Amino acid sequence: MRVKVACVGGGPAGLYLSILLKRQDPSHDITVYERDPEGSTYGWGVTYWRGLFDKLHALDPESARALSEHSVTWNEGTARVRDLTTRQPGDDGFGIGRHRLLEILAARARSLGVRLEFEHEITEGNLPDADLVVAGDGVGSALRTRHADHFGTELKPGRNHYIWLGTSKVFDSFTFAFVETDHGWIWCYGYAFSPERSTCVIECAPETWTGLGLDTANEADGLALLEKLFVDVLDGHALIGRSTGDGSAQWLNFRTLTNRTWHRDNLVLVGDAAHTTHYSIGAGTTLALEDAIALAAALREHPELPDALAHYERERKAALLSIQSAARYSAQWYENLPRYMHLPPERMFALLGQRHSPLLPYVPPQLYYRIDRAAGRLEALRRFKRWLGPKVARTVHARALASRK
Repeated sequence: MRVKVACVGGGPAGLYLSILLKRQDPSHDITVYERDPEGSTYGWGVTYWRGLFDKLHALDPESARALSEHSVTWNEGTARVRDLTTRQPGDDGFGIGRHRLLEILAARARSLGVRLEFEHEITEGNLPDADLVVAGDGVGSALRTRHADHFGTELKPGRNHYIWLGTSKVFDSFTFAFVETDHGWIWCYGYAFSPERSTCVIECAPETWTGLGLDTANEADGLALLEKLFVDVLDGHALIGRSTGDGSAQWLNFRTLTNRTWHRDNLVLVGDAAHTTHYSIGAGTTLALEDAIALAAALREHPELPDALAHYERERKAALLSIQSAARYSAQWYENLPRYMHLPPERMFALLGQRHSPLLPYVPPQLYYRIDRAAGRLEALRRFKRWLGPKVARTVHARALASRK
């Protein structure tokens, strides 16, 4: 059955959904509306992993091949603590520039007959006449905000400050670097997204941010200080920022967004408009594309729109439970960083890899490390560890809630 679809927001979710729907039925009438000019997207590199790439290749080999051709890969992780470094093997990771990703998806969508309307902002007052309106307009979604009570939207800011930068240093592995200052720890996550550039996300606690003067520094002075702090990991390369009109730097607090429901009549949320997960697990783009995949499948399998949207919401909410839990514990790991920094680098790196565990915050780090090493050898202990973590976390959470009453 031919349907008319309006995708609001020209990000990965809206573009990939338009591709999948056109592949399912070329007669579908699909338009993607983006408020910004074409090619003006901000963002350095995004990451994705082998599991997602395999899905994309099965669903649309042509766009998957283009993504592969323009991605860089790594299969190792590096951690630098003060002047000590450890390197370990990891899963296959991919990095691609956000601009290039959107360029590839937009070209593929156009080739299938999707209309792309740039510099066209959609609000509640000028909603297009469509059978389905897809809100993929980000964490600040105007369409979702208009009905925030219906969606049950909640935004919870994180404690730490972070800034999203580029660099001319090309990392050959996914790199974590931790620097101790007179005002506390500051750290970065670095990964390549092209043969010439890498992403470098820098994070620190509020007291470190103010103690270093990053809260008042303009972008140029802030970047100079950060380049000095991370000179070893950057090998003297420059950091690249994105200043506002007044020259101030783009320091942020990560906001975790959740919604009680994801659809209202013929309006449905995808990507960051529906949910956010902390950047330290590198899942934002993956989840946006998986939303698109699930929504396209639901629309194909359920002819009635209410049934399709309800199925999509149930499936994606269930899939997100473990990922959102991992993201929450990952953010907490960094917020409690000093707890782990006395460990030898190889042990700290091992617990960095375990930061998604609900058990880790409640067990002394050295003891957890020994338990984890033993669990790797004993299946019974591994099962016990998986059972105990959520149980401890639920108990502590319930006690915390009771203490607030």
